[in-house]
Amino acid sequence: MLNLIPAALVLCAVGIFLFMAAERPRRLEIRDAASGRVYGRWPLEDGGEFAVEFVHSVNQTPVRETFKAGGREILLTAVRFSSFGAGMQSDLEEGQIMSRDGDALVITGYDRSFRGLNYIVGTVSDHLLFINGEIISLRDLCGRNAHIKIQIR
Repeated sequence: MLNLIPAALVLCAVGIFLFMAAERPRRLEIRDAASGRVYGRWPLEDGGEFAVEFVHSVNQTPVRETFKAGGREILLTAVRFSSFGAGMQSDLEEGQIMSRDGDALVITGYDRSFRGLNYIVGTVSDHLLFINGEIISLRDLCGRNAHIKIQIR
């Protein structure tokens, strides 16, 4: 009988830990890719959206990649860009749709998910994070040429 008490306590502790881990709110986190240093965290509910915008290095026009939180996965939902050119998607994959938004082209219907996104923050042009109604300069936050990883935790 006394042997059952420690086992019951361990099971109870594991149950509480799992419950608390499941209930913890998700957040978008930006870290230094090499050291793991945290640059910033933002609350992001399941299904919540964020975007990263940058100037494409070859065609020198803005590109905005929009993502959605799917648990700990990051789901690509749309890419908005100004013109076709080297390094830009020109063929649609099955299920994708291209539309116009003013002068921009928008591709939706992606079926891609990521555990993390890796970027090198611009040295000439900035990378911008759009989240929860905020626009954050990643160059100001992380520094020029910073190698960063974006994850949902």
